[in-house]
Amino acid sequence: MDDVYVIGVGMTRFGRHQESTVTSLTRDAVSQALSDAGIELSGVEAAYFANAGQGALEDQHMIAGQLALRGCGIEGIPIVNIENACASASTAFHLACSHVRSGAADMVLAIGAEKMVLPDKSRSFAVFNGAWDVRGVDQVLDNLKLLSGSPHPDDPGDKSEVPYSVFMDVYASLAKQHMRLFGTTRRQIAAVASKNHWHSTFNPLAQYQEPFTVDEVLAAREVAWPLTVPMCSPITDGAAAAILCSARALRRLGSPSAVRVRATALASGSGRGVDEYRKHITHRAANRAYDLAGVGPADMSVAEVHDASAVGEIIQAENLGLCEFGAGGPAAERGETRLGGRIPINTSGGLECKGHPIGATGLAQIHELVVQLRHRAGNRQVLGARFAIAENGGGFHGFEEASACVTILSRD
Repeated sequence: MDDVYVIGVGMTRFGRHQESTVTSLTRDAVSQALSDAGIELSGVEAAYFANAGQGALEDQHMIAGQLALRGCGIEGIPIVNIENACASASTAFHLACSHVRSGAADMVLAIGAEKMVLPDKSRSFAVFNGAWDVRGVDQVLDNLKLLSGSPHPDDPGDKSEVPYSVFMDVYASLAKQHMRLFGTTRRQIAAVASKNHWHSTFNPLAQYQEPFTVDEVLAAREVAWPLTVPMCSPITDGAAAAILCSARALRRLGSPSAVRVRATALASGSGRGVDEYRKHITHRAANRAYDLAGVGPADMSVAEVHDASAVGEIIQAENLGLCEFGAGGPAAERGETRLGGRIPINTSGGLECKGHPIGATGLAQIHELVVQLRHRAGNRQVLGARFAIAENGGGFHGFEEASACVTILSRD
């Protein structure tokens, strides 16, 4: 069982890339990762390619990785296609780590790419419809009602007439549950969004780089109460990649900026009860990752979590043990999760601002954490960053994500 290291990362700017394709986005991210690693294309022995939407959007239901990577000059090697909803890229990273750790290869590529922006926004948003049980929609909707509980007195019950992802209804229900269980306020959720929009102003690869005050977030157009537009992730194009290698290869290469993969833990959801939050999929995966890494939440310097909506950051900060259950909202409001705070979260701007090309998101989180651990993040640098944690979830089943991956990195 060999140690695994990240020796190269690459990422396109996330955003609306009208002229780009999955292949061209892949090429950009892979070429950056190879250059960063200081290796030739011929050094890559296997590749794991993550994409969740190309089948639905372009009818390319199979061999997406073989097509995109041949466009980069990668052929002949094992290429595995990964679809695991919004956790596709972190799953590709997890499997690439496993490939190296097993001793089957010394140098493996993990790449995620997504081309989601289309003239018809409703078609882009419809990709998310396949990330829950399409044959049990009535049960899904009943579960959302159970999460929400009795109507909140401030909830007007209106929905945006502008098309949006069905997952914003999921996040709205999760937000109402958090309000019901812990007294979380809408202003605390807005504080998360405001903080992430501020972080994004320091990230040249983020889709949005405009600051919002808490009051501006609250005053913005409503999507599904209690969520407003700045609290929600946009439709995005982009790609991100990582080159992983064994300790043997690292000794040969002598890469001075390698980042160690302490642990990756991939989990699927369970049939837990609606309010059994301590059995949450991410909490279970995080505990597993901490055990494997031999560290705990207090050791973490910085975190990237799956905030497809701002309330997601609150929930996942609690699941990762970065604060107590129910304390995520107050912690954000006090500034504990901002740059300069006790535990900076989503220094990249998070999914709300950096963007959310669903098949690339998990590797974009790895990109940010590697940059942080190398101490090359510029104005968004977390001082003295040594340990970092990423959480990436996908789909919805029962009362939680269908899949989740937690990764812990360190700078040895």
